[in-house]
Amino acid sequence: MKVLASSVLVMEVMVMGFAVLLASKDHSASALAWGGVIAALLVVTVAMLRKRVGWILGSALQIAMIGYGFVVTPLFFLGSLFLGLWVAAIVVGRKGEAARAALLKAGETTGR
Repeated sequence: MKVLASSVLVMEVMVMGFAVLLASKDHSASALAWGGVIAALLVVTVAMLRKRVGWILGSALQIAMIGYGFVVTPLFFLGSLFLGLWVAAIVVGRKGEAARAALLKAGETTGR
């Protein structure tokens, strides 16, 4: 679960970097600063995924990326796409961890 979520967050950092570059031509310094803050928080969140607060912050940052669509319009679409990937990472990751736990338990009962 952590690997999939980390991959989503790292890709979002790159997208936010490009979004800030796009916003630099037509928008105020505060809009650029908010984009930088979102990108920095995404980087920090990757390291925090070992704890519950990292998952909560990651989920909140998905909404922040969609909200940055008011500055760079394509982020409405890209933010929604990444939100879907974030949810998929959580769901698929949980299923993968459950399957791994079942395999490990089966291996212990057979004596391997």
